[in-house]
Amino acid sequence: MTTAFYTHPDCLKHVTQPGHPERVDRLVTLMEGFAAEEFAALQRCEPDLIALEKITRVHPEAYVSGIRDAAAGASQGFVRLDEDTAVVEGSWNAALRAAGALVDAVDKVMANGATNAFCAVRPPGHHAETARAMGFCLFNNVAIGAAHALDIHGLERVAIVDFDVHHGNGTQEIFQNDPRVFFASSHQMPLYPGSGSADETGVGNIHNLPLAPEAPAEAFRAAWKGLLPELEAFAPQLIMISAGFDAHKADPLSNQNLTEADFVWITEELVKIAARSCANRVVSTLEGGYDLDALRASALAHVKVLMAVGEMMTGVAKARD
Repeated sequence: MTTAFYTHPDCLKHVTQPGHPERVDRLVTLMEGFAAEEFAALQRCEPDLIALEKITRVHPEAYVSGIRDAAAGASQGFVRLDEDTAVVEGSWNAALRAAGALVDAVDKVMANGATNAFCAVRPPGHHAETARAMGFCLFNNVAIGAAHALDIHGLERVAIVDFDVHHGNGTQEIFQNDPRVFFASSHQMPLYPGSGSADETGVGNIHNLPLAPEAPAEAFRAAWKGLLPELEAFAPQLIMISAGFDAHKADPLSNQNLTEADFVWITEELVKIAARSCANRVVSTLEGGYDLDALRASALAHVKVLMAVGEMMTGVAKARD
């Protein structure tokens, strides 16, 4: 068993305005990092262009067609959707590949074609609400993947863990009334988008862990240590991760103090729960992270943890044979 690694050249065609933090270089630096020999064992996969009916489990048809039309109308430049979010002509296929990666990864992991998966895609997704693009996000990729797991694979309990420094408001809004989904988010507060207080609990399925500006890394770990037993008690049949790396101390968009070691720690804690609860099934996707060096080091460290699980399961299978 291996770690499936999803990306596609179309994700480089979502070009943003000069100076925009969510830029093509984010994915370029990851591709350079994952080209190293130590990642040779990754199962390299290219996502399909997702069928629109898989997106409309989460987003209304009118919203989806609005994104398509905005991108089609951007042939001469950028079409702005909000003050932070714009599309170009290539954004449509990029968004379809990004959402498609989550669906394909869920399918592969559920079919035991891989132990776990990481989706190195853009645009990111966790700020996209049911009918609102915002915060650099067009479609909520992780929500689309979770809806696919619930509706097509018949799962009854899916956990989404979001450690991006910005609250995953879109994921919360989409699932706040769905007890099949356990959503947990650690994030700096106050900070964009302004949501994510601890008293936002949905139907008991929403768990927010706000962190003060300049909080030490120990506060991040302590917050998650307090919540992880609840996550395990939920007994998820699949764990999905919105893996944002912008709580890194070097990131320009936040005031947190995490390092690669902290991202390794939370990933290790999540895969331990996955081992006990759901046969190691984890699907992770890239969200934020805007200092290129910190993003690269953190994402590579995150995936190394996922790969170690796959290597362990391969060893178990060989010993069994």
